[in-house]
Amino acid sequence: MKTKIGIISDTHGLLRPEVLEILKTCDCILHAGDVDKPEILDELRVLGSIYVVRGNNDRDWAKGLSRSLQFVIGGVRFFMVHDKKDVAWNLGDRQVVIFGHSHSYFQEMIDGRLWLNPGSCGRRRFNREITMAVMTVEDGSYQVDKIVIPEENK
Repeated sequence: MKTKIGIISDTHGLLRPEVLEILKTCDCILHAGDVDKPEILDELRVLGSIYVVRGNNDRDWAKGLSRSLQFVIGGVRFFMVHDKKDVAWNLGDRQVVIFGHSHSYFQEMIDGRLWLNPGSCGRRRFNREITMAVMTVEDGSYQVDKIVIPEENK
């Protein structure tokens, strides 16, 4: 069975309508931190399963959120953290490492595992493009699509 995963980070209190429309088509959502407002998670929870880690800008409201998560979706083993420097370097059999923080999209195979930063799909910072990722997983394999939110929607 195929599972479609919406992967976002660094919303910083803004859930863009274009992003929400894409997430509505997903079976679950990964948020790699810097949510900024609990209302964002409330909006996302109604869409289905959500995995979220605490970012450096997530204040007292988020103290119940973990700084890192390990989980399996569709047979694919994930590790997620907000800041790449906080990755547990003993990743064992994790196939995909998800992180955020830099606001820059990054997708690269390193030492046999995918390192993926979906970039930022919230408030524009550092004049970077607005991005997210959609991953399809099935039977332990995956495919990733980078999504760029068009410039006219700054």
